[in-house]
Amino acid sequence: MIGAFVYVELGTSIRKNGSDFAYFYYAKWYPIAFAFMSVGCIMTYPLSTAIQAETFSEYFIKGMKIQFQNSNHENMAKKLIGFSLIWLLMYLNFFSIKTVVSRFQIVATGAKILAMIIVICTGFYFLIFKGETQHFENMFENSTYAPGKLVSAMFAGLFSYDGWDILNYGTEEIENPRRTMPLAIVIGMSMIAIFYVTINISYFTVLTITQIQSSDAVAVSLAQAKLGNFQYVMPFAICILMVGTLNSTLFTASRYLHAAARAGNLPSFISCTNKYHDSPRTALFFHILLAMAFSFAGNLDQLINYEAFAEWAQRAFTMLALLYIRYLHKPVHPDAIRTPIIMPILFFVICASLVGVNIAENFQISAVGLGILLCGFISFYTFIWERSLPSVLWYQRVSTFVNEKLAVVAQVLFNGMIDRGTSEEDEFAEYEPIFPNPSTSAE
Repeated sequence: MIGAFVYVELGTSIRKNGSDFAYFYYAKWYPIAFAFMSVGCIMTYPLSTAIQAETFSEYFIKGMKIQFQNSNHENMAKKLIGFSLIWLLMYLNFFSIKTVVSRFQIVATGAKILAMIIVICTGFYFLIFKGETQHFENMFENSTYAPGKLVSAMFAGLFSYDGWDILNYGTEEIENPRRTMPLAIVIGMSMIAIFYVTINISYFTVLTITQIQSSDAVAVSLAQAKLGNFQYVMPFAICILMVGTLNSTLFTASRYLHAAARAGNLPSFISCTNKYHDSPRTALFFHILLAMAFSFAGNLDQLINYEAFAEWAQRAFTMLALLYIRYLHKPVHPDAIRTPIIMPILFFVICASLVGVNIAENFQISAVGLGILLCGFISFYTFIWERSLPSVLWYQRVSTFVNEKLAVVAQVLFNGMIDRGTSEEDEFAEYEPIFPNPSTSAE
């Protein structure tokens, strides 16, 4: 909740798509923005999309009771089903969030809540009316409290609550962010907390700790244990959950790519926006191609562990950027919400602690994330920094020629225009420092 409300302050203060990238860019931390942008655009979001699509395929195959003669056929079927879902959602996201995507997300959210209610009612029925409390005895027996294990567990737990910063990726498309964003956080986070706690109580009521640990699909295990013939509905309910989650990931990733391209850190053709629906179609298409490529990368679960380290490191730097903006009294939107200073400081300490302990206890995982960030810094100072390759004449000619040709293709294919944004001065010209510098005020 602390992090969510701090991001509400950032979203209402700097009303640009792109979330963390937009905030780094406004603070003029260009190398940091590019490094974390590289991780997000090229690895984090495509991996998340690929994993979610494959998870959907797995549950869909279980629900349809499809049998395969060998594992190769099964793997290819999972990929084809996942790709079909991705392309369908891409078509929906080709239209503005205000017309199609938001309505579709409401339907998916309703189905998600219905599936969770089924799990909760099942567990609490056996807890209250059958008195099945034996699984709650000695729940923490044989637990380990090593710092590295605790951080890994926190990464997994916090991942379940992730998504509270999604609105920050599409701030420009939200009407009245000052009212909408905090309201969405209060209602959404409260509901999620209640649902997740009660769902876990239901799991521990019905299943043993060993069953939970060994199950790849705990909800399906619960259904098989207690729901009889209704167990066959559960895989399809989980599929609906994954459709909603995947739709949110596509929305977030495409806006992130679009913001990076508009700022000049990626080829400008990626910022091509459809002029009728104001949707970043090229960024969405590019992201889906990356996700399809990563689906063949092998062990995606391990790569997601690498991503978690980079994500929380990014959030730590975002808190530093907010404190930096406050310290310099940089102008923000006049309707910005301001949180108590202790909240960004506390959230920074939490993020930094998670990252620091992970480096100390799981350096191999951390080294991969640090290596990707290092590659991002190297790429920035090689391809973006004005004193490096951009200052070389032949590089300017080649890059301009290629970028212009790709921009024409993107505009024709996606019926859009290149979004070059506005100058930094124009973007925030209407903003007045709502927390003015004392020396300026005295004058």
